[in-house]
Amino acid sequence: MKPNDVITLAKNHDCKFVDLKFVDLPGTWQHTTVPVSRLAEDLFEEGLGFDGSSVRGWQPINASDMQIRPDPTTARVDPFAGFKTLSMICDVSDPITGQAYGRDPRHVARKAEAYLKSSGIADTAYIGPESEFFIFDSVRYDSGPNGCFYEVDSEEAAWNSGREGKNLGHKVRHKEGYFPVPPTDSMVDIRADIMTTLMDSGIQVEVGHHEVGTAGQGEIGIRFNSLTKMADNLLWFKYVVKNVAFRHNKSATFMPKPLYGDNGSGMHCHQSLWKDGNNLFAGDGYAGLSDMGMWYIGGIIKHAPALAALTNPSTNSYKRLVKGYEAPVNLAYSSRNRSAAIRIPVAGVSTANARRIEVRFPDSTANPYLCFSAMVMAGLDGIQNRIDPGDPLDKDIYALSPEELKGVGHVPGSLEEALDALEKDYEFLLKGDVFTKDIIDTWIGYKRDREIADIRSRPVPQEFFLYYDI
Repeated sequence: MKPNDVITLAKNHDCKFVDLKFVDLPGTWQHTTVPVSRLAEDLFEEGLGFDGSSVRGWQPINASDMQIRPDPTTARVDPFAGFKTLSMICDVSDPITGQAYGRDPRHVARKAEAYLKSSGIADTAYIGPESEFFIFDSVRYDSGPNGCFYEVDSEEAAWNSGREGKNLGHKVRHKEGYFPVPPTDSMVDIRADIMTTLMDSGIQVEVGHHEVGTAGQGEIGIRFNSLTKMADNLLWFKYVVKNVAFRHNKSATFMPKPLYGDNGSGMHCHQSLWKDGNNLFAGDGYAGLSDMGMWYIGGIIKHAPALAALTNPSTNSYKRLVKGYEAPVNLAYSSRNRSAAIRIPVAGVSTANARRIEVRFPDSTANPYLCFSAMVMAGLDGIQNRIDPGDPLDKDIYALSPEELKGVGHVPGSLEEALDALEKDYEFLLKGDVFTKDIIDTWIGYKRDREIADIRSRPVPQEFFLYYDI
């Protein structure tokens, strides 16, 4: 849509307000709202000012003025606002120069797509993330100087044996949530509400089901799209999931590992490169891949430790990336094998157009603009340098002996390790000025100072259990 189309859309829906959203560096949507009377063509040209020093990872207070400009192609009617509201995603710029802001993650994604085209290799990168989540009935947590705790609960959880006035006989046992019918699966209507809201918002939904974990783990698959559009859609997807759950008096989280001893939530990312309407990953090699597809895998595997700082950017990410919970900790590729870091799907792949790879280690704490851009840059580096990914591992990798796993790399064991890897291996991200040294340094510093240091210095309940009476 163009600005005039957006203005017409707002009038047709009798919208009273316009909500302007943008993404901060860690990957959370921020927003501000204006009356619909301000919806005119100059809003798209001049934008709206805001305080960049109050946004995580952005401006110092002495240079705080920033500007957002709405992208008319992202206009949707918000399904949750009490008053009819039109929603748009914005790009961030400097109010003096008018230039795009270097730390705006959406700008990074746009540059990644531009670099892909300029490389001559492909004109489109398609991304299809599978973002898993939990929906809990109750959530409580706190962390103070003299105590900390968390507690989540779900009526369908394996640990619940029954309460007065409740029928809790149908429960999802640990690791058995994939995927029995109701009444064991208690999330059917909520998922249907989520899927309906997504479809009413213009996002194509492909499938929805309970996931492996107990206590309301779910997955809803939305159709793939080009890099920046898919990142836009993923943030809208998370917004819908959280708000529909809230509407049902429940709480949804995309946290990778909210439960101990059960499966965590990942974000498996399907991806392929296209040129002139042709899928460049389709070929006659292993699992139907082309040489280009194999080199792309080689680039992902080579740079995976550094990628993890962007694809798995939370300390909690590495509580999911442990052996035994379908978490792909070993850097290998395979057809059909879900214990490999990269899987080449065969189910439902009846044509060359459906040929793709699935990178399985990312999770939804990632900023999607940075995550998708970084993976595409790693894959392009693999193609440009013809990086051989080695032989596939078609066995259950978790069952292999240390000798059999000799030479197979693995994802970092902590966020700190991942940041160290990114600090050493980032040149592939700088090509085409897609990422800048400034945004990489800012990312590393923010994660070390605001997350790792804070969590490392705090006692946790398990330490009391282990050491209090030692």
